[in-house]
Amino acid sequence: MPPRTRMLAAAITAALALGAQAAPAAPAAAAPDTTSDVSRGVEIPAFYSPPSELPDADGTLIRTEPLPLALSLPGLDGPLPGRATRLMYKSTDASGAPVAVTGAYIEPATPWRGEGPRPLVVVAPGTMGQGDQCAASMGLEHPLRINGETVSVGYEDLSVYRLLARGVAVVVTDYVGLGATDRLHTYVNRVDEAHAVLDAVRAARALDSASVTADSPVGLFGYSQGGGAAAAAAELQPSYAPDVELAGTYAGAPPADLTEVTEAIDGSDLAGALGWSLNGFLQSEPSLRPIADRYINAAGKEALTDLSTMCIGDALFSYGSDSSTAWTKTGQSLSDIIRAEPALQAFLDKQRIGTLKPSGPVRVATGVSDDLVPHEQARRLAVDWCAEGGQVTYVPVLLPGVGSGLLNHAAPLLTDQGAAVSWLTDRLSGKPAGSNCRSMPVQP
Repeated sequence: MPPRTRMLAAAITAALALGAQAAPAAPAAAAPDTTSDVSRGVEIPAFYSPPSELPDADGTLIRTEPLPLALSLPGLDGPLPGRATRLMYKSTDASGAPVAVTGAYIEPATPWRGEGPRPLVVVAPGTMGQGDQCAASMGLEHPLRINGETVSVGYEDLSVYRLLARGVAVVVTDYVGLGATDRLHTYVNRVDEAHAVLDAVRAARALDSASVTADSPVGLFGYSQGGGAAAAAAELQPSYAPDVELAGTYAGAPPADLTEVTEAIDGSDLAGALGWSLNGFLQSEPSLRPIADRYINAAGKEALTDLSTMCIGDALFSYGSDSSTAWTKTGQSLSDIIRAEPALQAFLDKQRIGTLKPSGPVRVATGVSDDLVPHEQARRLAVDWCAEGGQVTYVPVLLPGVGSGLLNHAAPLLTDQGAAVSWLTDRLSGKPAGSNCRSMPVQP
């Protein structure tokens, strides 16, 4: 069995363990007066269709409704692990335009036993795909979907439930365009993701049924794509959301340098993510379209269209190990084209995470054998943040490499997750964070 198949099978097994249905959440706002969409045979609830006009203020709730959680048990004070509410809230995209973002808030049944008010953590999901059916908020209700057209796995449910078990309230963002049916998901766009993460805090605070308030400590938690989103949010918080003070940020395996990540995933199990990146960037930056038209051939255009509706499971089976050279008219790889085009280099340089001091203490963890989101570029983020004066705890996750591929990237997600949750919970409890900037080794 190839590595990507073993990894997907493991994820499916974990998701199946999350079975069952939950009691409904608190009463919701009025439902949207729209019809449902369908993506790869999955009906997208009408809730996810944004209205034509959006509120002015970032983080404003547009609509809510009860969200049934998978794996829910009856409890004396309500369902365990908590009551969930589906959210749609207003944010601002990288171009400065208003955008609707969806997500979910979960009010834990477990009391918070730390100091002060109940804290709030934003879970920034890892790579889910680009089809609307892949949204993490839908994964809370349907941890596993398999039909003849799509395979989606809500693997972020594990981190969400771990935080809920500690009495931490959780808000999950679907990011810009994932779930919400008015545009494509802008995969790994640092500004879009950071804004969606920070505005999720504001939306959770505005929810009447939520126990969190403006006094609640706030943490960010993310791995892989989510690690990059959390990292970008920690950098942009002072300028974009000064009202959202951060007690701590966990950024696991962050794709801080997309130029290096592009080269690493080309021809790998996650080659399909190249298509998601291209689709999102071409939507956000139309000026890049003439360059794409000059290089992308018919097969590449077909792949981009196909991938735009896929989840990660679909892409592993359909595009795993593919090379981008098959998508170009010249036979060059995407990395070759980036090196040849100054406009592309400049665009990706603007996506670089690590040029600003992060707000609050941060924990950067990355597997030393990770060759998909390369360990060294993630470690460099920690070094860059240290140089900016950040309070950084860098953790190299020491696991043996297993050839190359998805397992090297995914294994640290599971092996380090407990320690990451504990570190973040300590920050939310007011315990001071250390920093190993001075002792960080030159080599991992």
